[in-house]
Amino acid sequence: MAEPTTLPKLLQKNARDMRDRPAIREKDRGIWQTHTWLQYHDNVRDLAHGLAALGFKRGDKLSVIGDNRPRLYWAQVAAQTLGGVSVAVYQDSIARELAYVWQHAEVSVIVAEDQEQVDKILGLKAELPALRLVIFDDPRGMAHYGQDWLKAFQDVQALGREFEASHPRFFEEEVDKGGPEDVAMIAYTSGTTGNPKGAMLTHANAIETARIFMQAEDVRPDDEWLSYLPMAWVGDTIYSLVLSLAAGFCCNCPESPETVQRDLRELGPTTLLAPPRIWENMLASVQVRAADATPLKRRVFDRFRAAAEEAEILRADGKPVPAGLRLLCRLGEFFVYRPIRDQLGLRRARWCYTGGAPLGPETFRFFRAFGVNLKQVYGSTELSALVSIQPDGEANPTTVGKACPGIEVKLADKGEVLIKSVGVFKGYYKAPDATREVIDSEGWFHTGDAG
Repeated sequence: MAEPTTLPKLLQKNARDMRDRPAIREKDRGIWQTHTWLQYHDNVRDLAHGLAALGFKRGDKLSVIGDNRPRLYWAQVAAQTLGGVSVAVYQDSIARELAYVWQHAEVSVIVAEDQEQVDKILGLKAELPALRLVIFDDPRGMAHYGQDWLKAFQDVQALGREFEASHPRFFEEEVDKGGPEDVAMIAYTSGTTGNPKGAMLTHANAIETARIFMQAEDVRPDDEWLSYLPMAWVGDTIYSLVLSLAAGFCCNCPESPETVQRDLRELGPTTLLAPPRIWENMLASVQVRAADATPLKRRVFDRFRAAAEEAEILRADGKPVPAGLRLLCRLGEFFVYRPIRDQLGLRRARWCYTGGAPLGPETFRFFRAFGVNLKQVYGSTELSALVSIQPDGEANPTTVGKACPGIEVKLADKGEVLIKSVGVFKGYYKAPDATREVIDSEGWFHTGDAG
């Protein structure tokens, strides 16, 4: 059987081959709610039918806004099933930024997490001529909103089940129409100068990048991933949505941004991606606890930390670790390193990544020394989030690792990093001139980074 070439086709495969395995969880009122791959599929199908009944068609844009929630991920795949394009936005964006993206992308449907996000949309509705429908996930506080273009997620799904009764093969036929070169999502860049640009990523960009990642890293169907980074960031899209569909592992959505650290400790994911500030905050919390400990515990911590970092430096330099130091580190694993990993929620983590900005050598070395397989990853929105990762034995705070299999890297005359891969985006939405500035005639993407 041919490999699936679109995200909805991957979902169909998972619902068939892994129907009862956990696909996505969310924590609600302190309890983890689990959805299997079959339930994931059925929720996407019901919503896709509901969207179709309400006039959503191929080429339409659907945006999601809110914290990481299963229904917001399902909404993106439902739109892609119908030949539409998903556009995630940052939930903490100011009104001007939201209005620009929704106007520029000509978004016709927005799926919002809760009342707070709906109120933002209400304030901008007059500026969004293409917007026809707003769907809300959390019904709390929404009872008195009477707009006819505002509907509850479960009501749209109920409408979808009615639609399916008279269109029994519609979902499968729409999935079959999708192709690898169809645009799956538009990811808006940060816009450090001027307005953000919308990078169009195809199904092929996303899926082939995920497959490259799985060749380079130990990814397993029974992995547990914490989905807590902004859904508008391409890193969350590729890891929480695409890689989960491609590998079949389970994503876990924390209860709220305020509970991420607690939920991380409770879940103990097997893999984790975090920006440098998260790693720095974790280190700071460990140092604060150590400083508040009794003098004896503080001395024990300092002694075993020094031993771990000495051993890590020797390993990084390719030098042997003396027997006495190895013994000290084994004792440290029992008394210090493992308890700290457990407190941080990293007790089961086989690999962890940092990316998006440089991580200080001290922080990097601390986690490596304490038994966390922390590595650097490098990519960008236009490259489907992936260029290089560090192999397990070559983690180093001063590099971003080797280019992944099938990804070509070269330096231009002035040292600019150029990339050629299946992940190179289709172009900037409505900006052909800007696209030509970054993709040359030979297909090389000009990153703007010096290397």
